[in-house]
Order: sequence, then structure tokens, then C-alpha cells
Amino acid sequence: MVQQFRSLNFINLFYLFLLLLLLRVGLLATMPEAVNSGFREFFSRLLLNFDLDSYLSPFANLLVAFLAVYTQALWFNQVINKHAILGKATFLPAASYIIVSSVFTPFLSFTPPLLCNFMLLYIFDRILSEYKNSSSVAAMFDLGFLVSLGTLFYFPFVGFLVLLWIALLLFKPFYWREWLSVLVGYLTLVFILGVYYYWNNRLLDFIEIWEPLSSKMPIYINIQVMDYVVLFPIVICVLLSLYYLNINFFKSYVLVRKSFQLAIFIMLIAVFTYYIKSVFRINHFILCAVPVALSLAYYFLHAKKKWVYETLFLTVIAVIIYFQFV
Repeated sequence: MVQQFRSLNFINLFYLFLLLLLLRVGLLATMPEAVNSGFREFFSRLLLNFDLDSYLSPFANLLVAFLAVYTQALWFNQVINKHAILGKATFLPAASYIIVSSVFTPFLSFTPPLLCNFMLLYIFDRILSEYKNSSSVAAMFDLGFLVSLGTLFYFPFVGFLVLLWIALLLFKPFYWREWLSVLVGYLTLVFILGVYYYWNNRLLDFIEIWEPLSSKMPIYINIQVMDYVVLFPIVICVLLSLYYLNINFFKSYVLVRKSFQLAIFIMLIAVFTYYIKSVFRINHFILCAVPVALSLAYYFLHAKKKWVYETLFLTVIAVIIYFQFV
């Protein structure tokens, strides 16, 4: 299958659809009676008493998530190919994104973190597009505003405000207006929301929105190792990709090197912002889909031994499906 996705053949659009469907077989066979999407918190921030889950059946929720992941996978593929991050136009980024976005069963539902991945993809693409622009003041304002919007949907997304400043360090010479425009863009929506709360005499509730930022990172997390066995073949692929990346790193274009550095920071921010959410849910880590999928795509493209990468690819798929049934 890897060999098939290495080519830019548009029949792969159909194969990607089948792959996405295959990775949901277990969930479709054991359809849950109810799905807690987590969007109630978003509507409560808008002072609306609305429960999306009461209007969206479990099947409809999974269908929306299916379409969202398929769209994101194609968008991610287009971004990687447009900027020539892998050095060759393929459908491997899309295939890798679909796999990473299906690792855990909670990833298969339509949730705020999944929605925020649309924003993260836009941020990733826009940053790479601004690489050669002399001034990115307007772009940084837009991205700061977008992070603020993402924070409304899913509060831990606020951590990606730091990503914008890191991107400026990586891609641009220092220009204070660009750094300031990030903050102004973010605070614009915050100010509008604050005025909205003030009009409704709920200013204290507005202040409470930001209390999770003062949360301390937990030292101990209760993890059941068997629940994460599904990650083992993916970790192997990531380690192998780092091996190939290390070999080719200084042979690559500057934009390619900086893109992988940016992906690493996306990964770190996604991992370390989990504690901002008062109730830990594994679907938070779908925010890691972009950097992990990029890593997998890099390995599957540069791997030499066909029997090794094909076996790993099929093993990842088999393990994901297996853990949907157990």
C-alpha cells in the first residue's frame, strides 16, 4: 500500500477513502449509544444553553468526523506537496494523517480538538507561505486572531499562541511589529468576548475562563500501558523517520529544515498543553496529528526496504482495528 501512495495518482483519493473507512470498521460494528463531543463548553462560553449532542446522533457525529478527517488529510497533503517538504509530490502525507487521526477510538468522534486541527493546518500553511515575504504583520494578526478563535472552541489551543512567536524566530528576522501583531490579533477577539460578557452582566464569568492557565502541570499521570500498545508500531516508524531525517537534514533546503523544526514545536505544545484542560481526555492528542503524520510520511517515502515499510504500514492498520474491538 505504501508503494501505491508514493505516486501522485488520483485513484489514491478513492484508496484514501477506503483506508479511512477501514480504520472505522470496529467502531461501526460497535456503535456507541451516545457520544460526548465536548462542544457544550464552547456554547457555554458564548452564554448559550445549547447541547449539540442532543441534536447530533452518534452516527451523525462519526460521519461528520469522517468527512472532517478526510478533508484535513487532503488539505495536509496539498500543503506538504505545495511547499515540497518531502521533496516529491505523493499521497503519503494524506495516508499518514488518516492513520494518525484514527489511532485511538476517541479520535474517531467529532470533537473540538479535531475541529481545531483545521485551524492548525491553516496556521502551518500560512507560516510556510510567509517565509519569503518581507513583512508578515497582517498575517501574524490573522493567525493570532485564529488562535483566539480556536481557544473558544478548545481552551488548550491557547498554547499555540507561543507557536506563532516560535515561527517568527525560525522563519523571520526580528521585527517588533510582527511580534506585537500576534498579541493584538489574539486580544481583539478576547476584547470582543469581554464586552459581550459585560453587556450580559457576566464579567466575573469571563475572568473564570482564564483560570486554567494557572493550573500546575501534574507530576503523575495514571496511564494504563496496554491502552497505548497501539502506539508502538507508530513510535518505531517515527524513530526510523528521525534516522532518515538525520541523514538528509543538512542536504535539504532551508525551508524543509525549518518546517520539521516547526513540526517538532507543534508536537511539544500539543503534548504539554493537555494539563490546561481540567478533565483529561485522550482526544486532546489528536492535535499531534500534523507533526506525527509528517514524520510517518517522511519515513515511508525515504525507506529503502519494501518488506520493512510495507509490514510496518500494515501492522499499524491491523493494530488500530484490533484495539477497536477489544
